[in-house]
Amino acid sequence: MKTHKGILLWLAFITACIFTIVHSRFTADLSAFLPRNPTPAQQILLEQIEDGLASRLILVGIEGGDPERRASLSMEIAKKLRADPRFASLSNGEDVYGERDKAYLFEHRYLLSPSVTPSRFEVAGLQEALSESIDLIASPAGLLFKSLLPRDPTGEMARLLEQMESAPMMQDGAWASKDGKRALMMVETRASGSDTDAQQRAIEEIRKAFDQSHAPGMRLLMAGPGVFSVNSRETIKGEVSMLSAISISLIAILLLLVYRSFVALILSFLPIISGALAGIAAVSLAFGTVHGITLGFGTALIGEAVDYSIYLFVQSGRDKDEWIRRFWPTVRLGVLTSIAGFATLMFSGFPGLAQLGLYAISGLVTAALTTRFVLPHLIPAGFNIRDVSAIGDALSRKVALAKRARWQAIALLLAACIVLFMHRNDLWNEKISSLSPVSQADVALDAELRSDMGAPDVRYMVVVSGKDQESVLQTSENASSILQNQVELGALGGFESPSRYLPSLRTQRVRQMSLPDPATLASRLSQAVAGLPLKAERLSPFLADVETARHQALLQRSDLERTSMSMAIDALLIRHAGRTSALLPLKARDGKDIHAQAIRSALAGLDGVLLIDMKAESDHLYSGYLHEAILLSLTGTALIVLLLLISLRSWLRVIYIVLPLAASVITVTAALALFHQQLIIMHLVGLLLVVAVGSNYALFFDRGESGISECSPKTLVSMLFANLTAVAGFGLLAFSRVSILQAIGVTVAPGVILALVYSAIFAKENHG
Repeated sequence: MKTHKGILLWLAFITACIFTIVHSRFTADLSAFLPRNPTPAQQILLEQIEDGLASRLILVGIEGGDPERRASLSMEIAKKLRADPRFASLSNGEDVYGERDKAYLFEHRYLLSPSVTPSRFEVAGLQEALSESIDLIASPAGLLFKSLLPRDPTGEMARLLEQMESAPMMQDGAWASKDGKRALMMVETRASGSDTDAQQRAIEEIRKAFDQSHAPGMRLLMAGPGVFSVNSRETIKGEVSMLSAISISLIAILLLLVYRSFVALILSFLPIISGALAGIAAVSLAFGTVHGITLGFGTALIGEAVDYSIYLFVQSGRDKDEWIRRFWPTVRLGVLTSIAGFATLMFSGFPGLAQLGLYAISGLVTAALTTRFVLPHLIPAGFNIRDVSAIGDALSRKVALAKRARWQAIALLLAACIVLFMHRNDLWNEKISSLSPVSQADVALDAELRSDMGAPDVRYMVVVSGKDQESVLQTSENASSILQNQVELGALGGFESPSRYLPSLRTQRVRQMSLPDPATLASRLSQAVAGLPLKAERLSPFLADVETARHQALLQRSDLERTSMSMAIDALLIRHAGRTSALLPLKARDGKDIHAQAIRSALAGLDGVLLIDMKAESDHLYSGYLHEAILLSLTGTALIVLLLLISLRSWLRVIYIVLPLAASVITVTAALALFHQQLIIMHLVGLLLVVAVGSNYALFFDRGESGISECSPKTLVSMLFANLTAVAGFGLLAFSRVSILQAIGVTVAPGVILALVYSAIFAKENHG
């Protein structure tokens, strides 16, 4: 009855895990590597990654065919997508908002133009402005402004259009790349960039619209954070699925050679499956989202979880109760050391690291408990594995000889320490890009499309924070004045600002007050036209428009609705968690770098203004993340030593167990350094796995107070096959195209081999 109850509880637990996983969300962006309690600069970074306009933009390119066909296809696709509620806006050069934009600018030109000052409407100012307008009309671009002269002789509309001109090159009525070989589109999704599922549906709709347009010989290109997130998730899922399938196949073949039973083979995978399901479900319940890296970690778990069933089947023979009595305490202590090593990761301030810690603990505990309380009751009667006594005897002789290699092992360990000392300054890669699964080809395409579209440099951004919209707009105007000075000094190529589209109420009032009354303006105007080929009587509409502007309502954010500038305001003026921020992205001069320090110094006198180097901030963030992970790992190591000391009550036994684990970690790390592979956070996780797997080997080689070891020939065989399955499970990750998975593979596969070898070499001599 007790047996049946245990199996029923296990089935209920697995069912609950599956139900949880089915309703879980999975992601592959870098949001899991952002802190729970960010600094102000990190908070801006987090907001931009999760829901900023940049995260919702999909950059589209169309190649092939002739320019006319590319432009026609761009318009055809745009028409379909504009009718789709998934998309907030689409820009491709078509004059969709043109009339509304021009109407907004012209109607409010005296509130929007920075040229509107009291001196502008003095006699000298009017004369200078009229002369410039006359010169503009005489130029090739003058036809556009000739009809506006009676109403806008000071040229405010021309200045506004010039100030906001940043569109890509036009070709046959649509945007085109600088070389004219690619049509361009910019698509904004309604869903946030962190919603990978919604981004995938949007991307599929763009592809569907392209495919329905019957474009033989044409090619669709897409880039942007949403595209990267979707592609990364698919890459990770594909890699995990493929490598898991190959790993399981290799492990299955190996186990079949030993077990000679398909039933036993199937039972061997129950701890693996149980552990993986428990790990994913635990992460989903605790964090709400499961990161793709965590799924990749599930592939690695195969390499350790299968060890427990191997120990049971190979070591026990037919007597399962004897195994539980004699060997389970050793396996249990190995599981506890793994828990101690990974538990500290759960205290990380970074969700990604905490996810890995929780997954490892949940998965390994579940796998071990399944082996202890479920498998013994499912093993069929008469089960017996292949006779491995010959292999065990041969291994016993090898182990006896291994002790002769201690001095060579010590020499190798000293050499590894020297290598680590020599590479101490460049051992770790502290750039967050080392975690990104995005290919260099995708990064290059994104840079090309952004350059063609004239997008600002996303690396540098001035952030203005304040209590409300008005104060933020006022400060951003002050910052804009300083930034414009930096443009004139050559430290900066340009910048964007929300105050360009929506000036503060204070500035609008000042501009209104700069406008003279009709009588005063008429008197000054009659003097200003003296000597110019223009009569004052022709400018009577100008007098009427100025009088209207003196009394018109001040601009509000809602006035920009249904214009293309609404998207700019939404991107640059942000309300979040009860505060308002203005973003001023900076653009470098062609072929030049932005002089960040000069700009930072110039802005130093403004309160609530921060210049953020997004790349440096990201790297600083990851560097802190990495240092914290190293500290937590060292804390976990100390906990392992403390646990062993409490359990074994002997410093000498603890040293003999810890020594091979430390030697394995040092040797693998030195080898990576020799091959010029800088370590990332996943190498560190891999080293923890080496300790987790290797602790079982060291514990089996441990000799108790009597000096007698549990390391019988059968135990040696079980460790050998457990080691081989671990190498099969972890080693294939070394061939992954995803750097975070590859890092685990190149660390754990050689590490567990060394752990077994070092455990045999440094095992305590039997003097009994």
